[in-house]
Amino acid sequence: KDEKITKFSWVTDITITEENVFELMRAGRARWKVENETFNTLKNQGYNLEHNYGLGKKNLSAVFTILMMLAFLIDQVQQLSCWLFQEALQQAESKRYLWESIRAFFHNYRVDSMETILRAIAHGYERRELKEVCRT
Repeated sequence: KDEKITKFSWVTDITITEENVFELMRAGRARWKVENETFNTLKNQGYNLEHNYGLGKKNLSAVFTILMMLAFLIDQVQQLSCWLFQEALQQAESKRYLWESIRAFFHNYRVDSMETILRAIAHGYERRELKEVCRT
């Protein structure tokens, strides 16, 4: 049976021994997984992180990236600790659709709080008929 051999490499200042090689390998793979999944989320699930954030005006691109990472951090805290956010995410079925729904609420309604938006997404809301406003 042909076995596929996969090679990985890491840079470290830790002395590698037979006793710690497996633990170091597991830590390196775990770190890679976290970093890869985080950047995948930032690129493909509604945060719109792109390589061009590193180009152009250095300060502006750094500010955009920091704001995006801050939003991601807040969302991670919400996802771990807020039952209402969890219900809204479950109802939306994907982060991308949740973000689109939140943006739509901000665009189309006057809302008092983020809680109001999350409740509407999680539990539904009454959609009113569009009525023309006569301007004179």
